Amino acid sequence: MPSALASLTKAGLTAATRSLAIEYASRGLRINAVSLGVIKTPVHDERSYEGAAALHPVARVGEIEDVVGGVLYLESAPFVTGEILHIDGGQSAGH
Repeated sequence: MPSALASLTKAGLTAATRSLAIEYASRGLRINAVSLGVIKTPVHDERSYEGAAALHPVARVGEIEDVVGGVLYLESAPFVTGEILHIDGGQSAGH
C-alpha cells in the first residue's frame, strides 16, 4: 500500500509536536498530538472499512470512543508534553 505521503506528514507532525512542546513548556503550555489509525466514523460508508482491520494488529478498526479515551488521557496528564499518542491498534508498532 503506498504510504510515502502519510509517512512524510506523520514525521512532520512528530517533529513539530516535539519542537513546540520544548518551545512553550516554560510558558506552562503542553503540546501533544494524536496519531490515528483507521477510525470508524459516520462520515464513511460501513463497507469502506472492509479489509481495514487487517492493517491493525488488534484486527479491528478503531471506534470514536477509542480516540475520546486517548484525548481525555492527554487532557488529564499535566506532566505529559511532546508526546505523540498513537491510537492505531498497534499499526505504528509495525505489522
